[in-house]
Amino acid sequence: MAENVIRNASAEESRELTESSREDWKGRSFLRELFLGSLRVDWIDPWPHTPESDTFKRVYRELEDFLVNEHDADAVDRTGEYPPATLDRLRALGLFGAKIPTSYGGLGLTQAEYCRICELLGAHDGNLTAMISAHNSIGCPQPLKLFGSKELKQKYLPRLAAGAISAFALTEPDVGSDPARLATTLTDAGDHYVLTGRKLWITNGTLAELMVVMARDAETGKISAVVVEMDWEGVSVPYRCRFVGLKALANGIIEFDHVKVPKENIVGAEGKGLKIALVTLNTGRLSLPAAGLGGVRYCLEVVRKWSNDRVQWGVPIGKHEAIAHKLSDIAAKTYAMESWCHLANELSMRDGYDIRLEAATAKEWGSTRQWDILDEAIQIRGGRGYETEASLKGRGEDPDCLDRMMRDSRINRIFEGSSEIMHLFMARELVDQHLKVSGVMLDPKASIGQKAAALPGITAFYAGWYPKLWLGFTSWFRYGKYGRLAKHVRYADRAARRLARNVFHLMLRHQAGLEKRQAVLFRTVDIAMELAVMVATVVRTQKLLDDRAPNAEQAAALADTFCKDGRRLVESKFRELWAHDDVARYRTGQKVLDGSLDWVTAVEVDAPSAPTPAGQAAAK
Repeated sequence: MAENVIRNASAEESRELTESSREDWKGRSFLRELFLGSLRVDWIDPWPHTPESDTFKRVYRELEDFLVNEHDADAVDRTGEYPPATLDRLRALGLFGAKIPTSYGGLGLTQAEYCRICELLGAHDGNLTAMISAHNSIGCPQPLKLFGSKELKQKYLPRLAAGAISAFALTEPDVGSDPARLATTLTDAGDHYVLTGRKLWITNGTLAELMVVMARDAETGKISAVVVEMDWEGVSVPYRCRFVGLKALANGIIEFDHVKVPKENIVGAEGKGLKIALVTLNTGRLSLPAAGLGGVRYCLEVVRKWSNDRVQWGVPIGKHEAIAHKLSDIAAKTYAMESWCHLANELSMRDGYDIRLEAATAKEWGSTRQWDILDEAIQIRGGRGYETEASLKGRGEDPDCLDRMMRDSRINRIFEGSSEIMHLFMARELVDQHLKVSGVMLDPKASIGQKAAALPGITAFYAGWYPKLWLGFTSWFRYGKYGRLAKHVRYADRAARRLARNVFHLMLRHQAGLEKRQAVLFRTVDIAMELAVMVATVVRTQKLLDDRAPNAEQAAALADTFCKDGRRLVESKFRELWAHDDVARYRTGQKVLDGSLDWVTAVEVDAPSAPTPAGQAAAK
C-alpha cells in the first residue's frame, strides 16, 4: 500500500512556492483596478453577451426534459449511487465533452454555454452537478485543452468526449491549500516516471477512467502534472468517502504504488504543475456559482408559491412584512448573482482579460449568497423546509428538495478553495501592484542598500497615485447614462477610492505584519466584491432599460434594492477596518488552543450535600 511521507514545509517555503507559481498580470481585471481606486466601468460596458449556438439550445432542451420527466434526484440521494442509465444518458447528450472542441468529438460549447448547463443541473440535482463539474471544469478536459501537447490531446480528448469520466488529484491527507507539503512523488526512471503516493477527497475518483495527478519531483521538489489511467498497475481505490450531502459523490482515497507513467503523459512541462492547477481553477471555479444560481432560482420559485398559498392570520404569509422583506432580498440577490456569474463567464472568453479575481468573486461571493438564500427559503417554508422530500411526498404534499439542496450546497463554500483561502488568495492578488512597487520595503531579507535604491521609484509611484484617491467628488459629474441607478455607480466610484486609501494606510500601519491581519484583509476583499457586483448589476440593468426589455423596470427595482443593501454592508465593513476587536479575539482563540478554556466544556455536578441532624432524625 502506498503511503505518503508527511512533508513539513516552512511558511517561507510555502509562500515562495505559491509566488513562483503565480501568473503575471497580462490582461484587464475590473476588480484589480477597483482595488487600486479606479472604477473601470468601461471594461464591462457595453454589457457582454455571446449568442448561443444551436448545439447548446438542443442539448439544453434535451437535458431539461430528462431532468424534469425522467431523472429521480431524490432516489440518487437516498441510494447514494449514480444509476448506470443516468450516466449513459449524460454520455448520449455529450455532456462529458461539453467544452471539448468538435474536432475531438466534443460539443464545443463556450464557457458561458457550459455554465448555463451547470445552472440547469444545479436547479435539479447537486450530485449530477458535482460529477459533471469536476470532470469538465478541473478534470482532464480543461488542463489538456489548455496545456496538453498535440499528441496528448489526440490520445485522450476523444475518449473523454465519448464519456470517459475524469478527475483532478491534488489534495492529500495532510495537504489542502498548502502545496508545499505535497508528498506524492514523481521519480524520473529514464523512459518513464514512477508515481507513488496517496490522494484524498478526489471527486469522481471512484468512477474515473483518467485522472490528472499533481506530484512532486523526488529530486528537485518541483510539482508536475501527469495524466494517469486508473486501470494501470499500482493504481487502487481503497476507500470511498461519504458525506453529509452529495450522497452519490464518487469521492475517495486514490493510491499510487510505484505506478509507471509514460513521459509523454506529462501535462505542460516538468515543474509547471501548480501553475497549471491555478490557471485551470480560474475558469474551473465558475461552474460552482453557476450551479448555485440555478439552485437559488429554484428557492425563489418555492418560496414565491408557498408565500401565496400559506395563510396565517387571515392573509397569505407573503403579505406580512417580515416575509415580504425576505422575498425581496432573495429576489434581489438572485438577480445580482445572475449578473455577476454571467459577466465573469463572458469575460473569461474574451482576449485581453485576466479573470482570476472575477472568477474568485463569482465563487466566493456567489456561494456565500447561495447559502444565505437557502437558509431564508427554509425559514419561510418552516417545518416543511426541514422535512425531507420523500416524507412530504409520503403524506400527500407537494415535495420540494430544500432539505437535499441544503445538504448538497454547503460544500460549495469549501469546494475548490474554502472561503478563508479564497479571501487570502484574493487579498494577495489585490495588493499585487503595491508589492511590486514597494515590496522590497516589506522584505525582511532586503538590505538597507536595496531599500534605499528602491525609494525613488516608490516615491514617484505614490506621489502620482495617492492624490487621485481624494478626487472622489469628480464622480458627481459622471455616470449620467445610468439614470436613476447612477447614484449607486457614483457611490461605488467614491468607495473604491476610499478602499484604496484605506489599504494604503493599513500597509503603512502594519507593514510586513499586514499579511497576518487576516480579518482586516478579509474585510477589504468583502468591500471590493460587493462594489464590483453592485456596478455589474447596474450596468446589466441599464442595458435592459436601453433595449426596452419586457422586465426592465422590474429589473431596475431589483438592482436598486440590491445596491441599497450592498451599500449598508460596505459601510459596516469600512467601519470595521479600524474599529474592531481582532486582537482580543485572536488572544481568546489562542486560549482555546492551549487548553486555558477547557473549563467551558466541562460539565460539573454539585456533590450531594450532607444531611442535617434534623434531616437524619426525620429519616429515622
